[in-house]
Amino acid sequence: MATTDAGQSSIVEPSQTSVDKPFGPVAAVFLAAGIGSVVLGVLTTLAEANESVKSWLEWSKSVGPLVGKTVLSAVAFFIAWPILHLLMRDKDPRPSRVFLWVWILVATGLLLTFPTFFQAFAPEE
Repeated sequence: MATTDAGQSSIVEPSQTSVDKPFGPVAAVFLAAGIGSVVLGVLTTLAEANESVKSWLEWSKSVGPLVGKTVLSAVAFFIAWPILHLLMRDKDPRPSRVFLWVWILVATGLLLTFPTFFQAFAPEE
């Protein structure tokens, strides 16, 4: 029992038991971000390796192919997120396993955006 400022007693209701929510929806958004990272890396490498891909991604002359790469990466994220959410909404995967996969995806995407890596695929001039 708790007391109020006036010294009167009041009944304290037991709090509702908290229900643990599954980790699947959270995992879905993290994995979708990893997929978006890989798509950005793949598009960066493809744009360097193939002139027609580079020109196709150039949706704005002032920005160059970067606009196409980033828009398509965001599209990949926003497509992957609801699909993964539907697949994982009632699942409870281990966070360590999910974060390992996210780390692998983001590291792969990052590697593919490094000039040292993608310039290896550039055509000889």
